[in-house]
Amino acid sequence: MIPQTFEQWKNCIIKDCKINLTKDFAQQRLAVYQDKKNNETQKFVSLYGEKYLQNIIHWYELILR
Repeated sequence: MIPQTFEQWKNCIIKDCKINLTKDFAQQRLAVYQDKKNNETQKFVSLYGEKYLQNIIHWYELILR
């Protein structure tokens, strides 16, 4: 299942993936996802679409607040 809300995504990352959503982690991921030329970002968009990428970027920004 692809998370559709911040809470679903957060639970997926923390509980299923066992990743701590620290500010450092969020900054690292944002650096990747905000770089349109990054191969990982391009693959993400090809799999999930631009709209979902924007959701992910927004959710990482929420972690930084």
